[in-house]
Amino acid sequence: MFRRTVVALGLAALAATSALLAGCSAADAAPQSTFVLLDGSKQTTQELRGKVMLVNFWATSCTTCVAEMPRIVSTYEKFKGKGYETVAVAMSYDPPSYVVNYTETRKLPFKVAIDNTGAVAKAWGDVQLTPTSFLVNKKGEIVKRYVGEPDFAELHQLIEKLLAEG
Repeated sequence: MFRRTVVALGLAALAATSALLAGCSAADAAPQSTFVLLDGSKQTTQELRGKVMLVNFWATSCTTCVAEMPRIVSTYEKFKGKGYETVAVAMSYDPPSYVVNYTETRKLPFKVAIDNTGAVAKAWGDVQLTPTSFLVNKKGEIVKRYVGEPDFAELHQLIEKLLAEG
């Protein structure tokens, strides 16, 4: 009995380690997603290839999301003319009227999408914690995942590096 328990625990540890390492691959492709924007138009990850992109999952009820939003805006303003895009994806539980109000009163200059069904968050690794952001390179590969507010100095350096790549 003891031996079976030890073997089972060893196999569980090996499986957990393998899962962690699988999540650390250098070039995970960004999922094929369709973002439904506030104006009703749609934008796909495929259409955004060739740009460096920040996909930010957020909610109007999330205090950290609201606190980081001015820095997300300034990051977008700094890099938008160089091939950088931001898509802010409001979580499925966020009332659309709140998202529209927040976007309009704060004059968010980038694409804002509403994930009504939760399908986009699910496709991006079943995102449940906000804010969660993904930095995607020009090839459509996820380079960095941030849970919580990013270190913006580090983020800016990484964006500059990715924009410089061919």
